[in-house]
Amino acid sequence: MGQKILITGGTGLVGSALIPMLKKQGHKIVVLSRKKSRNADYEVFEWNYKKEYIEEGALEGVDTIIHLAGAGVADEKWTVDRKDEIYNSRTKTSILLFKTLEKGNHQVKSFIAASAIGIYGNEKGNSIVSETSEVGTDFLAHVTDAWETATNKVKSLNIRLVQLRVGIVLSKKGGALVELLKPPVAAPLGKGEQYMSWIHIGDLSRMFIAATENPEMEGAYNAVAPSPETNKNFTRKAAKAFKKTFLPIPVPSLVMKLMLGEMSTIVLGGSRVSSAKIQREGFEFRFPKLDKALDDLGA
Repeated sequence: MGQKILITGGTGLVGSALIPMLKKQGHKIVVLSRKKSRNADYEVFEWNYKKEYIEEGALEGVDTIIHLAGAGVADEKWTVDRKDEIYNSRTKTSILLFKTLEKGNHQVKSFIAASAIGIYGNEKGNSIVSETSEVGTDFLAHVTDAWETATNKVKSLNIRLVQLRVGIVLSKKGGALVELLKPPVAAPLGKGEQYMSWIHIGDLSRMFIAATENPEMEGAYNAVAPSPETNKNFTRKAAKAFKKTFLPIPVPSLVMKLMLGEMSTIVLGGSRVSSAKIQREGFEFRFPKLDKALDDLGA
């Protein structure tokens, strides 16, 4: 028996891959969007976190909420206003959903929230990072910690909460892989020794489905493949898979800082994140190794 699932951020990279897969599993989808629109695949309800508004009827009959909303961290340079948008679009949307659920008059049993491995910060070096590792000290760690604190509120309503700490998502339709392959040549960034903890978009979508359908899953899980790669290895393998020229000379950190400002921490730092916890839940990766993931996406 399929569930009725409400999705925020449904038109983003993850949402647009996840929705068709959920429908194939027999689930009915409704989407919260900033603009009211017609869609043949799902019903759309309007919401606006700045006005603390969710359209009437959005939660009617909903069993599970999948909360993916949040401004892209690498879409624009980090001005003061952009950093506010990155923070507020995650925390305030989560609080708005909590306040709406707190009023009652719904049947929501599960809340599946996107989070990010950015919570660990970018200064962990070679050490293997698990769900119990310390929170980092940089901007994205601060954002992600506040984001999880906001979604944690739903637990007080006896709603099952799963937080998937998403790594670098590999997709043909956007994200890090597309950005990496834009220049005519591909080269390591900074020292190139920083770890990239990645996940194929197909495995990530399946992980959200597992979190939705498995009532035993609860709490935070790292949503990354079991084999993180250094930036240098990742770039070399991606260049080969997509028939790009690989230049082994790294782009200096100073150049990246001049180009990107504070946002350069995303590409110059990294964490070696473990997927052991979600594998203990029985989740099996279709793309556990980078070569296989890149072959699939390059096909």
